[in-house]
Amino acid sequence: MPYIKFEDREKFNIYLEPMTENINSKGDLTYCLYKLCCLYLKTMTKSYTTMSTLMSCLEDAKLEWYRKKMAPYEDQKILENGDVE
Repeated sequence: MPYIKFEDREKFNIYLEPMTENINSKGDLTYCLYKLCCLYLKTMTKSYTTMSTLMSCLEDAKLEWYRKKMAPYEDQKILENGDVE
């Protein structure tokens, strides 16, 4: 996942952080991710390349979520409950 500079993150965080106060379910979050992709697509030329780029970004974010959040959580649960044999 490309890590953007700290000073560039703020222009997104000032909008994203308050939004999370209204996201209360899996459906809400899924809608927001989908809508963000749709809004981005409106600003670009609608093409296979653009839509494929959106898919790649979603996949990259998914993989980064797993690497940084999910895997450490699962490792902790293995320590607490034992590994699957």
